[in-house]
Amino acid sequence: MFVYIQSFLIIVLEIFCCKIFFEAFGEKRTEKNIYRNYGIIATLMLSVYFFALFFANYFTFKQVSIIVVSTILMYLYLNINIIKSLIVSMLFQGLLLVVDYFAFSINTMSLFNGETAGQAYIFESFLVIIFGKALLFFVVIVIKKNIGNKYPTILKDTEWIRFIFFPLFTICVIIAILSISDCVTSKKQADIFFIIAFGLAGMNIVVFYLINDILEREMKIHKNKIFEMQVKSQTNMYLSISENFNKQNKKTHEYKNQIICINSLVKKKHYTELEEYLKNISDNLNKELDAINTNNVIVNAILNTKYQEAINKNIIFVLKVNDLSNIKISNEDVVVILSNLLDNAIEACEKCSDNKILKFKFINKDDFIVISVKNTYTNNILYSNGRVLTSKENKEEHGVGISNVVNIIEKYGGSYIIKSNGNEFYFSILISQ
Repeated sequence: MFVYIQSFLIIVLEIFCCKIFFEAFGEKRTEKNIYRNYGIIATLMLSVYFFALFFANYFTFKQVSIIVVSTILMYLYLNINIIKSLIVSMLFQGLLLVVDYFAFSINTMSLFNGETAGQAYIFESFLVIIFGKALLFFVVIVIKKNIGNKYPTILKDTEWIRFIFFPLFTICVIIAILSISDCVTSKKQADIFFIIAFGLAGMNIVVFYLINDILEREMKIHKNKIFEMQVKSQTNMYLSISENFNKQNKKTHEYKNQIICINSLVKKKHYTELEEYLKNISDNLNKELDAINTNNVIVNAILNTKYQEAINKNIIFVLKVNDLSNIKISNEDVVVILSNLLDNAIEACEKCSDNKILKFKFINKDDFIVISVKNTYTNNILYSNGRVLTSKENKEEHGVGISNVVNIIEKYGGSYIIKSNGNEFYFSILISQ
């Protein structure tokens, strides 16, 4: 009876390795209905155990059946198409067979003391299988780290190495137990060693999911912080827009009084005073009226606000825009992109002692939206995983700005380029309309 339990426990290890492997290639369909997810994994465990138990002598049929069942169940579990699920299922079964073959090959090459019979042979066989599953877990973790790592900014390479030490330690312990398997003289000793080996292998999976849960919580906190920064950025920009509109409304009310005054000066033929008065009005209009018009109210408000800010800080602001009335980017996302890029560019230019130049492009052409910012800068640009790191003291807060922009670009299926050349920093975005 205990042999069947041992076999099922080994299947449990295998299925959890399968689950981790699949999760490197897709996200869960739902996080809310955990009973549904548990049911799918439990069904997969029972199905694989059934095929392994009753079709052990029909290898091809057993493997094909396991691949089909795991393909269907993982398709229901993860947000991937059925073809990808089939391919990943075949990859995992291939990996499983290779690792198991490698484990048994090591055993037959007399690395462990090998001449066993009867109960001792069964005990050693189970240990070799657990050794294979521990090795499989190690390989799957390495694959997940390099292919499906969702936490590149949270879990560093050194931390991954520390975590991988645990499965390596498990493999070494199982090898040590296998090396003394010929010294096992009773079933009780064999069962204890099996429990130790299985417990270590199982603890690897428990530790992995414990770390995974911690990282998921950290990711949620990080996303909440990004959301808060987006709200703060949008609020500040909308306040600027609102202030700009209020100024325009006040000026509209002033025009009536100005026209009355002009009319009075004309009637009285005070042409010298009229000329002086018109000159003052003209100078004020040049400062206060919007200089940029893209046929998009939000873009106009942002660009005019930032243009005036740049001019006040003695920054040369060069723009290229066209008709942006029909862009598909939402107003909220436009605010996030433009406010972050222009704020960063103005701040970088402001720190330059001379050559304070900001070049900005926002055009809609040939079914593509192009947004690019090029500005002079003095500080070194730091990169990590193709992304810019802030040089400010509060890196966690200020680094969110560029992350917000990148998230929006990816949301619309766009692409971007970040590069620095000499004393110029360049950020270009391309989004299909």
